[in-house]
Amino acid sequence: MARHEDISDYLIAPDPGAARLTRAVTGTDQTGAVVNLNVVEERPLTIFLNGQEIVTAMTIGDYPAYLALGFLRNQGMLRDGEVIKGVDYDDELDTVVVRTENPTNFEEKLKKKTRTSGCAVGTVFGDMMEGLEGVTLPDLKLHTSDLYALAARINRTPSLYLEAGAIHGTVLCQGPRPLVYMEDVGRHNAVDKIAGWMLSEHVSPDDKILYTTGRLTSEMVIKAALMGIPALASRSGFTAWGVEIANQVGLTLIGRMKGQRFVSLAGEERLVRDADPATIKDEPGKISRKGAAATR
Repeated sequence: MARHEDISDYLIAPDPGAARLTRAVTGTDQTGAVVNLNVVEERPLTIFLNGQEIVTAMTIGDYPAYLALGFLRNQGMLRDGEVIKGVDYDDELDTVVVRTENPTNFEEKLKKKTRTSGCAVGTVFGDMMEGLEGVTLPDLKLHTSDLYALAARINRTPSLYLEAGAIHGTVLCQGPRPLVYMEDVGRHNAVDKIAGWMLSEHVSPDDKILYTTGRLTSEMVIKAALMGIPALASRSGFTAWGVEIANQVGLTLIGRMKGQRFVSLAGEERLVRDADPATIKDEPGKISRKGAAATR
């Protein structure tokens, strides 16, 4: 019988059995046999900043306040030191209103919208590179033993991906420990939820690693850098612009993490190779969706 990974030390872990995140759907397979599947829900969430509608994002619907705060923070609409008076979520209207003590200067950002490579409404306002000029990331030494431990742990954590697929995950980590694991239909949404949590809880990014199941694109690198996180890792591959920006801002970029293998295309000087890859199982087994369902 498959064993569930212990998630007791996560600050926030996925809850694949939560109501409203999936829906049971009946279909047929390649032989014509009836199959029953849980599929991921999508619902719109409209984000307001004070009295201004900003964006409507497609999301699975969990942690709407963190998503709104993180989105606004990562788009530069909430500056450092901004006093947030309240975050109001209406689950009937699917809206979040973030209210600040003073008016914000975001009108110029509404004049230009860029569709990015992020799936499920990856909209960025204004110049994507704005704000990176002054970014200085901490000189975090990244131990390869921690990377291997994180990959093995995250891949075995019960998640909505294992339950239903069609989802992206992003995990905020410290050393070998995953802290906050967020999922959504768009990888940028998952990152924004973590940014919103960090903003709400006043969490320092200096010693953190961001792990994502998605591609290491320019948008993902920019978001990590703007959050002040010095290292970004993924099972997936890279885009050239993502690598270029990571080198520009001094972010350690690790991709293609599978079993004993990984590739570093930026920030190699920060890696501390304290684990022998030969001692790591090559592509350790994960809990299958069927196995995960059987053990609940």
